[in-house]
Amino acid sequence: MPITKISEYSATAANNTDINGIDIAEGCAPSGINDAIRTLMKQIKDLQAGTSGDTIPLTAGGTGATTAAAARTALGLAIGTNVQAYDQNLTTFVNVFTLPTADGTANQVLATNGSGTLAFATGATGDVTTTGTQTLTNKTLTDPAIIGTILEDIFTITDGAAFEIDPGNGSIQLITLGASRTPKATNFANGESVVLMVDDGTARTLTWTDSTFGGSGVVWKTNAGAAPTLNTTGYTVIVLWEVAGQVYGARVGDA
Repeated sequence: MPITKISEYSATAANNTDINGIDIAEGCAPSGINDAIRTLMKQIKDLQAGTSGDTIPLTAGGTGATTAAAARTALGLAIGTNVQAYDQNLTTFVNVFTLPTADGTANQVLATNGSGTLAFATGATGDVTTTGTQTLTNKTLTDPAIIGTILEDIFTITDGAAFEIDPGNGSIQLITLGASRTPKATNFANGESVVLMVDDGTARTLTWTDSTFGGSGVVWKTNAGAAPTLNTTGYTVIVLWEVAGQVYGARVGDA
């Protein structure tokens, strides 16, 4: 069988009688020697290029593999198993910051001192964590999935001639009138709403024409567009909401 690659060579010199079918045995014709040498050089080049299918064992300074991935595995340098791949962003991060050399305690966070040193620290009051009760102020929640009932703030308005209905105080607000009043909505913003429960005491009235409601006052969407008449006993429930700078209103029920 012709010797077609270096791995087929014999460690016994006398057994190497051809190179890819070219006779180099003792007493061979001199005319074949040139071709034999050129073929030998090609086989060496194929080994160097990795196209011969031969491998060089680890004990001889090789990798024992025919692919880069197999070579890394053979050398104990498999990416993700033995070593991590080079990452420019990670290298930059490590060069910029001085990292802690020991672990922190449970629930601590990694914080910077503003000068390139990172250390474990206890989270500041108000930090959002995955456990415990949190108070979020001026935060935007995008498409949240809320499990359970939302607990709404219930706020009692201090009565006055021009009392404010401020959504910032809570989504359910109570007012007991000491006299007929003209409320305001100075702090309403688009998309905000309030459920207002009015105890008028004794046949008092509310005038909803203040300009802070937008235009000439609240635009009523019940009772044919007229402001609701307050119950003389118990609460009258009214919903107010703002769209495009105008506050709209509707009475809830008739009790």
